[in-house]
Amino acid sequence: MDFEIREDREPQGRKKLVREREAYFRLMQQGVSNTEACRIVGVNRRTGKRWRYGRTASGSNKAAPPIKAVEPLSVPSRYLCEADRIHIADRLREKTTVRAIAAELGRSPSTVSREIRRNRHPGNGQYRPFAAQARADERRPRPKPRKISRNPELRAAVQAGLDELWSPEQICQALRREFPDRPEMHVVHETVYQALYVQGRGELRRELAGALRSGRARRRPQRQAHQRQPRFTDPMVMISERPAEAEDRAVPGHWEGDLIIGKDNGSAIGTLVERATRYVMLVHLPNGRTAEAVRDALQQTVQRLPAHLKRSLTWDQGSEMAAHKSFTVATDVPVYFCDPASPWQRGSNENTNGLLRQYFPKGTDLSVHSREHLDAVAAQLNRRPRKTLGWETPAERLHKLLAA
Repeated sequence: MDFEIREDREPQGRKKLVREREAYFRLMQQGVSNTEACRIVGVNRRTGKRWRYGRTASGSNKAAPPIKAVEPLSVPSRYLCEADRIHIADRLREKTTVRAIAAELGRSPSTVSREIRRNRHPGNGQYRPFAAQARADERRPRPKPRKISRNPELRAAVQAGLDELWSPEQICQALRREFPDRPEMHVVHETVYQALYVQGRGELRRELAGALRSGRARRRPQRQAHQRQPRFTDPMVMISERPAEAEDRAVPGHWEGDLIIGKDNGSAIGTLVERATRYVMLVHLPNGRTAEAVRDALQQTVQRLPAHLKRSLTWDQGSEMAAHKSFTVATDVPVYFCDPASPWQRGSNENTNGLLRQYFPKGTDLSVHSREHLDAVAAQLNRRPRKTLGWETPAERLHKLLAA
């Protein structure tokens, strides 16, 4: 070792011992004792101790932070190591704040806070670095037994939700509401997804793909739609002129509409979503999706609503709404049109169309579905708890607004 008994014993100050400090920490990481490392490097034992733990407070002097060990820049880790845990324990004994410790380690404060909370002693609450390292090592091995597979009751509850075509997140929130005092029945939605996805080689089996609304194991890249030019004889009223009460979803009665298209563009189903409650109505189109057929079917559907639920309708610039003016004259419902290639302006409707594809897959003939079947599907959607509604169902929220 180059620093065996340093020849120059004159005080050199803190900055002139940079190489000595680096050698000291390398020896400590190799398991050499503090006394032996200090002897090899050529410094006093108290100097080595101060490098590791920092100066202690005395009189009017504040405690100084320990000098951070120099670690190779080529091996960053997302996990805390034993040296990090020793540093945390030393600084906690000095009553240092979590944020200060995190800054010294170059970590997020939440990382340090979570480390202390998870790995401290379960009885007295003290944080001991070597015990914390042992607990972390014990949790690290993979794979672990999955919570759903270990609990038959939980597995049955999750399966019942999937049978109702609920999303994993809806299932998890429903379980928390149904079993508030039973943590063994609580899971996060990622746990349900993992239970579905983790089959041989990480692929979805064909029967499990049906449990996911998309029906596929991978996300497809989203491509921007081509802008389309206005194609209506009657001038359109754009969404920018829609009333403010429709924008903030404060008043029920403002709807978003669209079509989902069947095989070879030969059939379609109309979808209407109320913006404030996400209540869904499906429009039966047995006579095709021409402008006149869509207008007549929309008129029949809208006329079933009470007057205070017929305030406006927002649609894209599809050719099926070419007869929008005559629809407005017949129903007294103004129609507002989105900007070209802006599906997010009808976000609730786009989301609902994605949900409906679980019932009406792409590439299938939609004309085979009767009006009664469409009403049953809409009723099932309206019974689903929705995250955006605080896990109430659209039917419950609509009933509350109408009662108020």
